[in-house]
Amino acid sequence: MDGIELLKKVKGVDRKMMVIMMTSYPEIDLAVQAMRLGAFDFIIKPVELDMVVLSVRRALERKRLEEEVELYQNRLERLVSERTAKIEEAYHVLKNAHLASVNVLVGAIDAKDPYTRGHSDRVRRMSVSIGSKLGFDEKRLESLEYGALLHDIGKIGIRDEVLQKRGPLSPEDYQNIQKHPLIGVKIVKEIEFFKDKIPMIRQHHEHFDGSGYPDGLVGEAIPLEARIIAVADTFDVLTSGRPGRKGMIVTDVLMEMEGERGKKLDPHILQIFFDEKIYLISQ
Repeated sequence: MDGIELLKKVKGVDRKMMVIMMTSYPEIDLAVQAMRLGAFDFIIKPVELDMVVLSVRRALERKRLEEEVELYQNRLERLVSERTAKIEEAYHVLKNAHLASVNVLVGAIDAKDPYTRGHSDRVRRMSVSIGSKLGFDEKRLESLEYGALLHDIGKIGIRDEVLQKRGPLSPEDYQNIQKHPLIGVKIVKEIEFFKDKIPMIRQHHEHFDGSGYPDGLVGEAIPLEARIIAVADTFDVLTSGRPGRKGMIVTDVLMEMEGERGKKLDPHILQIFFDEKIYLISQ
């Protein structure tokens, strides 16, 4: 077995082993091959003892530095892991606190409009299911979940007599109702955690053809999450009872929503809603 073969076997057992090769053959190719295989040094015979001692000292110093670096990396990884665990724990505490706040707000909406009690939660469940079918990651799904829960938060600022009015709304009533997306934005805009939900709250009543409110956005200019919420919201509003009006049966609602394809509702999202029978989630 020659020196190169021995080097291969040693490195196969322990790649961190410091190997100093000594040879009587001063060939450049041999030296290059040895260094590529992981030799620390390549000494040509005859050699002086001082040279060997120097090479060994350098190898030992290199070994010491590598071990120190490895130890430092291990400590750093542990610190990062511990820090990450603490951050995740703090995030979950904060998330739960925000969720409690959201539930209080949603409860306030339900209290103002008992005919749609549970509406926000049903819209949440359907919206998250659509988002999942669209391939949203966990973070985006979580944001969509909060946005869907909060989409009607602005109704807190709408008079009860308008929300609970029997029969058709007057033009003045309708204008009043249309203020709720902007009222919702005012309620949450100062809360950092809710800032990325603002487009969903503001624009869930935008229509795909540009006929919606408050900004008259068209097509894909409307945030995707707002288009998702619009589909779920439309279904739940039509199936829920109102003062003086019973909720429609599901088959009629689906036909009416089909009539809004490309008008009020995003055609692609509506198709997912139909194909995946997302509407069954709210039943």
